[in-house]
Amino acid sequence: MLTPGEVVAMWDGRGWDDMWGMHGGGGWWVVLVMVGLVLIVVAAVAALAVSLGRSGSAAPGGPATGTGSSAAGHLLDERYARGEIDEQEYLHRRAVLGGR
Repeated sequence: MLTPGEVVAMWDGRGWDDMWGMHGGGGWWVVLVMVGLVLIVVAAVAALAVSLGRSGSAAPGGPATGTGSSAAGHLLDERYARGEIDEQEYLHRRAVLGGR
């Protein structure tokens, strides 16, 4: 335990940080660097979450994202529904699209 005289001797007008070898701490720039690092980590996690969310898996009730075949399949369905192509051609093209 320190005596009151030792505490006063360690204070010496520069603050308590000197007692632990910090020599005045780091100032506001340290706080700004730490906040910046936290923001970078949060942005990286958010970017990763968005990237994983768009990985090409089909959303419930919606078309698959990240593939061109979903739009082509939709157009193929429309052409078949309008009668522009017969069932044989529809099934053949659907099989070709499914192989992508």
